[in-house]
Amino acid sequence: MERNGSVAMDAAVANPGRLSGAAVKRPQITDALARTFFEEWARVGYSALSLDAVARKAGVGKAALYRRWRSKADMASDLVRQLSATAIVLIDPGDQGSLEADLYAALLVGSRILRHPLVRRILPDLYTAIPREPALAAVMRPGEMAREKKVKSLIDRAVARGELPADVDRRVATDLLIGPLYWRIVVLGERCDRRQLKTLARMTAAAITAG
Repeated sequence: MERNGSVAMDAAVANPGRLSGAAVKRPQITDALARTFFEEWARVGYSALSLDAVARKAGVGKAALYRRWRSKADMASDLVRQLSATAIVLIDPGDQGSLEADLYAALLVGSRILRHPLVRRILPDLYTAIPREPALAAVMRPGEMAREKKVKSLIDRAVARGELPADVDRRVATDLLIGPLYWRIVVLGERCDRRQLKTLARMTAAAITAG
């Protein structure tokens, strides 16, 4: 499961333009532009990101870029939306038989996504850019809601098994699942091995149950 999550995320970051079928006329150009866009974003940050530089480093003419995306905000929004869709699919790997096992499986996949070099460097900058870029804010809201829905389905399974009461706070449960992992990997830049993830799953399950 961990390997599958990593492969899927690597493919999405490397070739995000293929996900939506946009610009099917020359998909290899779309892929080169998208890959270079994320590399430049990770290198210089969103505010300093230049589409002219993206086109030049991708070995593509500016006209080819602007035929696909009208502006930096348009390109960022489109590519982030596609990557977000991939991450959402991976968040809930399915019924593992217990709350703790479900949490561990979700944390395992989540750690692989967050450890991706580009994701780890871009994500903090993305959230910094959101207040100043309405297009990014608009594209992130549906993704955040979809992620919450995925985690809620995980909690609903635990309720159905009798592991949790029906009135458990699903929003807090979502925060408990995502927050510590993000803090450890993205903010502190540390790794979480399987032993640490199992401990985190056990403690998260206990916290959700206590709540």
